Amino acid sequence: MDFTRKPLAERVRPQTLDDLIGQEHLVGKEGVLRRAINAGRIPSMILWGPPGVGKTTIANIIANSVKAPFFTLSAISSGVKEVREVIQKAKFQSNTILFIDEIHRFNKSQQDALLGAVEKGDITLIGATTENPSFEVNSALLSRSQVYTLKALSKEDLFRLIEQALKKDTILSKRQVELKEAQALFNISGGDARKLLNLLDLVVQNIEDDPAVVTDELVKDIAQQRVATYDKAGDMHYDVISAFIKSIRGSDPNAAVYYLARMIEGGEDIKFIARRLVILASEDIGNANPTALVIATNAFQAVNMIGYPEGRIILSQAVTYLASSPKSNAAYMAINKAQDLVRKTGDLSIPMPIRNAPTKLMKEEGYGQGYKYSHDYPGNFVQQEFLPQEIKGTKLYDPGSNAREDEMRKRLKAMWKEKYGY
Repeated sequence: MDFTRKPLAERVRPQTLDDLIGQEHLVGKEGVLRRAINAGRIPSMILWGPPGVGKTTIANIIANSVKAPFFTLSAISSGVKEVREVIQKAKFQSNTILFIDEIHRFNKSQQDALLGAVEKGDITLIGATTENPSFEVNSALLSRSQVYTLKALSKEDLFRLIEQALKKDTILSKRQVELKEAQALFNISGGDARKLLNLLDLVVQNIEDDPAVVTDELVKDIAQQRVATYDKAGDMHYDVISAFIKSIRGSDPNAAVYYLARMIEGGEDIKFIARRLVILASEDIGNANPTALVIATNAFQAVNMIGYPEGRIILSQAVTYLASSPKSNAAYMAINKAQDLVRKTGDLSIPMPIRNAPTKLMKEEGYGQGYKYSHDYPGNFVQQEFLPQEIKGTKLYDPGSNAREDEMRKRLKAMWKEKYGY
């Protein structure tokens, strides 16, 4: 077998938008990116989405479509020096496109090195990231770029990818391949098209029979021999983070710190772990222990400053604290209920007494009339209606069964009497 050949994902990488599978909202007939490419007006952009959904492919298609000089850098192996070299070259070439993979791994000074060139139009930046750009990309650079969100590929998309590869690849098309089962391919690749295609190629290479019958059992056997146990972008990644979160939610600090160690040993991004802890502190602990959010937020900031290896100690402290804390999802459920209510009822009219009245006309129209200033009353509270008339008395926040929220329930019940049923 020839293992020196290009990976299947590279051999069948789409060259045009019509060949791209998925991301219809961006590259379909009415997609914003397709319109920009057809018009030849490419803005600097950040492509945000899960691994293997087409970020690099879209960047390549853009460059091919507009016939522009195209440079690629990886944030893992490149720095300010490489960025400045590309910018210098761009001064002598028009419409230069610079594609930076994993741009979230660039630090502030590296991202700042791009600002001037992007602002002047010396380069068109296309950054690819799996992380939320709001957290990982400097606000100045973000304000000069369009952010396009790529969606995870559906099972139908993944089937189409396989069918396309079997037909178009010059090597696989010479084989008779029968895809009897595909679930193991999907599970192991974790929705990553690149991993899916390369795993398919690996499996077919290892089948000597003709036709090559692909089954779940065969895929698992071959994958166990050739695929890493912990893959930051694959199925195991999601299994471990799921076990990690559920262990903290289930108040088991021993299991939680074990899965933390699994992620650390597997090379997981320290900021990814810390960010999940901040979310969990509100979603699963909330007002049962408000200090949990303070601990988690401080841990996120601390590991960003410290990094590995010492950051593991900070994470361990935060994880064991959160796992040992009382739990409540009341705040999380409250916002879910509130959003459902807004979607069902639309923009209901805000009660006149609590409307803002910055102008004389608004005051004459009754805006703000009848509002009771809470601090003018005993205990800094007076009953009045804040919700729209159509949904008045709707209870959205139901405090959890724990010491802190029991106190909150008692206080709310004393203030609101029977109105909300506390």
